[in-house]
Amino acid sequence: MLKPSERMKIQRQPMPEQDAQKRACNFEEVNCGYAADAASTEAQRCLQCKDAKCIGGCPVGVKIADFAEAIARDDLAAAADILFADNVLPGITGRVCPQETQCEAVCVRSKKGTPVGIGYLERYVADWARENRKDLFEPPNPTGKRVAVVGAGPGGLTCAGELAKHGHAVTVFEALHVAGGVLVYGIPEFRLPKDIVRAEVETLKARGVEIVTDVVIGQTYTIDELMKEEGFDAIFVANGAGLPVFQGIPGENLKGVYSANEFLTRVNLMGAYQFGQTDTPVIDASQIVVVGGGNTAMDAVRTSRRLGADPATLVYRRSREEMPARVEEVNHAEEEGVVFRMLCSPVEVLGDDNGWVRAVRCIKMELGEPDDSGRRRPVPIPDSEFEVPCQVFIEAIGTQANPLLTQTTPGLKTNKWGNIVVDENNMTSIPGVFAGGDIVRGGATVILAMGDGKNSAVSMHEYLMKSDGNGKASG
Repeated sequence: MLKPSERMKIQRQPMPEQDAQKRACNFEEVNCGYAADAASTEAQRCLQCKDAKCIGGCPVGVKIADFAEAIARDDLAAAADILFADNVLPGITGRVCPQETQCEAVCVRSKKGTPVGIGYLERYVADWARENRKDLFEPPNPTGKRVAVVGAGPGGLTCAGELAKHGHAVTVFEALHVAGGVLVYGIPEFRLPKDIVRAEVETLKARGVEIVTDVVIGQTYTIDELMKEEGFDAIFVANGAGLPVFQGIPGENLKGVYSANEFLTRVNLMGAYQFGQTDTPVIDASQIVVVGGGNTAMDAVRTSRRLGADPATLVYRRSREEMPARVEEVNHAEEEGVVFRMLCSPVEVLGDDNGWVRAVRCIKMELGEPDDSGRRRPVPIPDSEFEVPCQVFIEAIGTQANPLLTQTTPGLKTNKWGNIVVDENNMTSIPGVFAGGDIVRGGATVILAMGDGKNSAVSMHEYLMKSDGNGKASG
């Protein structure tokens, strides 16, 4: 056991990466993962704080110091047990969770240097477990309760896994033809390989979770039908907020204009990134412009670069410091040759005589007073318009709730944005129906959706154990 003073002397271990020039031309994972010696060394940097603030910074409450100490003593089986006890999808969160603004942000070591690489360690343990552990879970005694989960994204899968631990029979209904939600249609292969998602889903299936694809709740079944005709005792709604938002500028109806959702779904879920191996169409363009500053915009522009765009240009109305995207993703994009045009905003998409995009007209911006988000509001600079040539224009400025489910569920309370309203236990206005993730929060992160799924599972278990045989709360 190293002393704290000895641990403080250990420098953070860098994450091995693909060469930037090579990875800009392929869809293989950028980060290569820790080797065993690097993981052990990084784990020894953890100071084993008695009041581990990093746990409070984790939306799913992983006991970080405990699994780091297990890695440090080379007991990966124990590390896996600790990690999976709190997080049913660690191979995913270890890759896409914004640890730098959550658990690592409150790590004591960040006050005098760099925090412990918690996400990198999480990924290391999860990858080891996927190859070496098949006995992570003991089957619980069945409760006789049946739960429906709407949406096989991160929130739904987490809730399903947590409920299965208690012995409830869980069926997940997914609208698409594969499970994973945004994990498979939104996040590119180079950030989150599809094999990782499939493996995590198979782990949940082995725990007893049933996943039914090609079922659209609100159309195939309504919420009311799931409760009354299909006999489910409780429902968790986690169908996300996947309806694209557009700016409403002239020219958005031109050929070559995509929402980021459509573009990424074509590439990620429908296989357009597998050059020449699939029939999924995606426009071949030498110049692509993406508008937005979040992780989705970064995914879209980095995907464009890999599809051959030169330049692949990101247009953002604020400065780099205000970008909500992960710093690591921004740095990776820059290394890969993405062109950043900061402090400017599109005002019109321009087309040629055949109705195809030929350029985007933008206006320069300057930062004014802070808005409701706390960031300085971008203000247009008069007479500063200019054109950026492109054949494809991708809008990644946000998403909103799809009203299909909510409009077919009488009595389900929503807010002015169409998001479902829940109480402190994540229960909706309909008894026995809970909700979480983007359908409640609006567009957020994978780990926040997972936190909602885990917290909802706790509330749902309590509800189910207090209910009578008809699925109604007793007393």
